[in-house]
Amino acid sequence: MKKDDSVYIQHMLDAIKRVEEYIGGTDNSGFCGNKMLQAAVCREIEIIGEASKHLSRGFKAKHPDIPWKAIAGMRDKLIHDYFGIDYNAVWDTAIKDIPFLRSLLLKPV
Repeated sequence: MKKDDSVYIQHMLDAIKRVEEYIGGTDNSGFCGNKMLQAAVCREIEIIGEASKHLSRGFKAKHPDIPWKAIAGMRDKLIHDYFGIDYNAVWDTAIKDIPFLRSLLLKPV
């Protein structure tokens, strides 16, 4: 049985909240120097990407302003290219793209 889109959206919002909690009070230098923090943030971004892959085409069509391919691509990069991760790019995603994604997911259609 396929889950309702709202379940996957909630997974994404929960992961976004955790990313924002993890990086609160730190900066790029602190993030790039903390392997545990890097791993935690990367895992949450993976969850966001995986959940996005399970959303229906209809939901994605109603939200064309969300970069679905980029979200899934980031997840794939983190999962499959572990040794080539650019943690500065992960930081930028966490501080810029994640809050923006939250606002788009919460925006009424």
